[in-house]
Amino acid sequence: MKKNLFKVLAVAILGISIASCSNPSKMAKEAQLVTVETNPQVLEVVADEITATYTMNFPEDYFHPKAILEVIPVLVYQGGEVAAPAFKLQGEKITDNYQAILQTGGKASNTVKFAYKPGMEKSHLELRVAVWNKLKKYDFPAPYKLADGANTTYKLVNTYGETAIAPNNYQKVIREQKETQILYTINSHVVRTKELTKSEIKEFQEFLAQIEQDERRKVAGTDIVAYASPDGPITLNSKLSDKRGETAKNAFDKVTKDVPVDAPVNVKTIAEDWEGFQELVAASNIQDKELILRVLSMYSDPVVREREIKNMSMVFKTLADKILPELRRARMIANVDYTNYSDQELKDLATTNVEIMDVEALLYTATLVQDYDTKAMLYKKAGDKFECDRGYNNLAAVALAEGKVADAKAALAKVSDRTSAYYYNNAGVVALRDQDYKGAAEMFAKSSLVQAKYNSAIIDILNGKYNEAAIKLAGSKSDNEGLAYILTNQLDKASKAISCKCPHASYMKAIIAARQGNFTEVAKQLEVVYKDEALKARSQNDIEFAKFRE
Repeated sequence: MKKNLFKVLAVAILGISIASCSNPSKMAKEAQLVTVETNPQVLEVVADEITATYTMNFPEDYFHPKAILEVIPVLVYQGGEVAAPAFKLQGEKITDNYQAILQTGGKASNTVKFAYKPGMEKSHLELRVAVWNKLKKYDFPAPYKLADGANTTYKLVNTYGETAIAPNNYQKVIREQKETQILYTINSHVVRTKELTKSEIKEFQEFLAQIEQDERRKVAGTDIVAYASPDGPITLNSKLSDKRGETAKNAFDKVTKDVPVDAPVNVKTIAEDWEGFQELVAASNIQDKELILRVLSMYSDPVVREREIKNMSMVFKTLADKILPELRRARMIANVDYTNYSDQELKDLATTNVEIMDVEALLYTATLVQDYDTKAMLYKKAGDKFECDRGYNNLAAVALAEGKVADAKAALAKVSDRTSAYYYNNAGVVALRDQDYKGAAEMFAKSSLVQAKYNSAIIDILNGKYNEAAIKLAGSKSDNEGLAYILTNQLDKASKAISCKCPHASYMKAIIAARQGNFTEVAKQLEVVYKDEALKARSQNDIEFAKFRE
């Protein structure tokens, strides 16, 4: 009797157990038993893509062994919705290849991605779930609402790009030199009369006289360099060159008696003129000159040099007759400063007589004027008249500054050497404006300019490489530097980096304040933001200000 009772109770308990999991529809009815977690809780757009990972937790005795759970992640946003591929889970008696969830419970995770579309700033991620048993489908009564979003702060990046102006070599003061010399006889420091009356000296005097009449030229100083030829004892030559320096100074005073030069005179002496010796030998047609030059390169000791050269007896006689006499000398070198056109004169020439300007004057003057048309004219003139690549590169740069991308492309097309850092940077900015980010990145990578480094950081931000961008932009004091610090959550650095007093900068300052919970400052910055209608509209849906709006 007892055994029969136990059998009845066992069958009843088994029946209740089977009934509890015999109907997969119960999974839909008890959807509240399933918990779902998501990361991140606030969606974020990175490189034009939204990525989220959700995890579903199933309690014990929930998942029917013969059921398939179909999960469809859907991003619902202003203007529409988009679904990710279905994620399926199966009970332990299903033989498909989905992840199995045992009756003892378990969890399953899935990562979804959505391509960004405008309007997704105000959106949420939800899971629409259904249970399948053979051909029967049981929808869950409501979707699981997960993360809100999406954060598009990185899209505040300024993609305008920094252009680069190639430098000019314009000199406001140009150093010129006029030189003459007097020769001495061997071992003598006496200046012969004929040395002061030769045509070379007269030409030097006439030059100095002309300088006196030239408003743009002035003698800044005169160098007198006296030498002894590199033959004989070094001590003798040293004394001889010193005495020649004294007599050469006196000779210079006589030469300039009628054309006084109001400038300092510097006297320098060189005991043995080995440098002059080498130059004269190299320029001569002396037999065995290569051997002589080799000796000079092999030995630095003047005593050894002289000995080795004298050992070449036949050659040394030629040197003594033709080379050494030219080294017993004193040079008079007038250093003249030519005062080039002033800034105002250059600006005047740009509108009155641009044809007399050389390439460096054109390039420099373009940096002095403000209006685009004049700048463009000067750079174009430098490029067309002097075939100057810097002119075309700079023309492209100023065209880009004016938003004239087509003109910039036309200017860069005329550059002949397309391997300069300036060309790569400016061509990269053109690609940036055309949203050819791959091409822009390739160009910036080839340029060594700091502008190219800052520009490549723009590409990094667009690609979600925020840490790399922050490193490249450090110290640039640009809005993009501030943005990079916001994106890496370095808010104190961001505040210091943002210096522009404009709605765009105020927008980023408002984000910083919102993240710090300073809503008074948020309101203050948004007052400036609202002066820009586009930024004002953006702020209405920006998840960064969700708590502020609440």
